[in-house]
Amino acid sequence: MKILVTGTAGFIGMHLAIRLASNGHEVIGLDNINSYYDANLKYARLGQQGIKREDILYNKLLQGHSNIQFVEIDLMDAGNLNALFAKHRFEMVINLAAQAGVRYSITNPKDYIDSNITGFYNILEATRNFDVGKLIFASSSSVYGNNTKTPFLEEDNTDLPISFYAATKKSNELMAHTYSHLYGIRTTGLRFFTVYGPWGRPDMALFMFTKNILEDKPIKVFNQGDLLRDFTYIDDTISGVENIVNDYESADSYNVFNIGSSKPVKLLDFISAIEKCLGKKAQLEMLPMQEGDVKVTYADTSKIREKYNYKPAAEISTGIEKFVDWYKNFYSYN
Repeated sequence: MKILVTGTAGFIGMHLAIRLASNGHEVIGLDNINSYYDANLKYARLGQQGIKREDILYNKLLQGHSNIQFVEIDLMDAGNLNALFAKHRFEMVINLAAQAGVRYSITNPKDYIDSNITGFYNILEATRNFDVGKLIFASSSSVYGNNTKTPFLEEDNTDLPISFYAATKKSNELMAHTYSHLYGIRTTGLRFFTVYGPWGRPDMALFMFTKNILEDKPIKVFNQGDLLRDFTYIDDTISGVENIVNDYESADSYNVFNIGSSKPVKLLDFISAIEKCLGKKAQLEMLPMQEGDVKVTYADTSKIREKYNYKPAAEISTGIEKFVDWYKNFYSYN
């Protein structure tokens, strides 16, 4: 298929584009390379480390795959987005582009309206107007809010998000359902649970903890460490998406799926595993619960397992070790 993957310079987007291209799909990757975090990491994911911003347009080099073409477009730019759809006539769209981050959404909510609401609306409209018919989009485990029933089922109530980021992701699910109902677009939402691994985002816990431990700086541990997270290794996440892409003819008109490990880990155990990989103790700055954060994430993955044979396999210790190896190599630590 010819597939549009938005957010290709992002963590999950890069890995997914490579997997799809390796499977023989023609991938058009899109990203706006915003300044939320270091753009050099985004360029490096694209295999374009060190080149100038204006030179990256329409290059066909994403980690050496000739069947991936990259274009720099902002989802807010409906004109250029529609022109891209008109040119390529995609058979499927996978929308991973979004303003990420729970904590950032507390102080910068408008960025989330622009990217996650208006940008997603532009994707929906282009998908409808150019007869794509198949849309997979990123939602988030954050939609479950402070749900006290675990593990989280897709049928659980998600009407009470506690961060603006989560509210925009819940809105995406509602918008997609409406477009599916009105215009016959088959839409599938993916509720990702704390994805980690090589090339991860600098605002995620594993990246920040590793960086600070190596630099002899304290790490912030919220709620005195009494947090539980369903960490999901990147390869398992991508395999879940891949299975859905490969079997999309069986997709319902609208559905959502959890993509997690179903093996939640205590935050302090997570930190201990990082310390073991680094051979170095962390300086812990114990803090109260942060606004917008949740105590527990825990995915029930029986739905995606039964429909798409999803079987996460990575152990947390192995995943952390692979990230640490990548981090040391990428940032030239001895």
